Amino acid sequence: MIEARHLRVLRAVATTGSFSAAGRELGCTQPAVSQQMKALEASVGTPLLVRGGREMRLTQAGEALVRHASGILAGLTAAEEEVAAIAGLRAGRVRLVSFPSGSSALVPTALAALRAAHPGTRVSLEEAEPPKSVELLREGDCDLALAFRYAGAAAEEWDDLVVRRLLTDRLVALVPERHRLARADSVAIGELAGEPWIAGCPRCRGQLVQVCEGAGFTPRIDFATDDYPAVIGLVGAGLGVAVLPQLAVDSVRPRGVRVVRLEPAVRREIVALTLPDLAQVPAVAATLEQLARAAEGLGRQG
Repeated sequence: MIEARHLRVLRAVATTGSFSAAGRELGCTQPAVSQQMKALEASVGTPLLVRGGREMRLTQAGEALVRHASGILAGLTAAEEEVAAIAGLRAGRVRLVSFPSGSSALVPTALAALRAAHPGTRVSLEEAEPPKSVELLREGDCDLALAFRYAGAAAEEWDDLVVRRLLTDRLVALVPERHRLARADSVAIGELAGEPWIAGCPRCRGQLVQVCEGAGFTPRIDFATDDYPAVIGLVGAGLGVAVLPQLAVDSVRPRGVRVVRLEPAVRREIVALTLPDLAQVPAVAATLEQLARAAEGLGRQG
């Protein structure tokens, strides 16, 4: 195996013409230079220098190796500088995947703080709901995933991941502002059994059906959309009622809608996920920390 330190010695010998001059340039002794050159020749399996009296010249193999040495050492130096920049958060890239309400409520605050603290770190954002976001993480298509799971739902298979719990998000009922329950402090989901429903994302839709069936009825879903503002707009137009996470409602200015506390409470846990090795990468760790701080800020506001 050719070592970089041996290449540096070979280049110095080729430039200065002798072991002693190379030693002075490198700050080491003439015997140390000789020893490293013997080790390099042993590694490549052929002589690199022809020694004759006080003169020393390169063999054909030595000339070939010196030609490549400059590029190799320059590339290694560039790599070392880039790695040092990434480790020191002067550079770095994080690929973040988040579900929509996390993108609007948590991500902006976290990334603004990250840019202020580490302006060289770049974060790309893609939206995906779990479990797709978790699949992207495991497949190497992102470095960090924001995800959620509902209390009481089947346990997620996250044992192979680093899980950072961020906050608990409560579901709320949305009714038109002229609805019979618009002025209520809270509502049991069974009180909405006969209403037309507007449902959200497929996973939230499944959770809605599960909660309603637990209350003894199956919701009549007239409209379904992944777009939270569209859900709120449909409710505001008097076309039905909905249940959404508080985080989703906070990210939109509801018009023509009343938000009513749902009892008994239905909650989902918001988490940030990454792989164990990625958790050690400085830029990923810094992004994770800022997401946690953003979640703390939301918790205090709540």
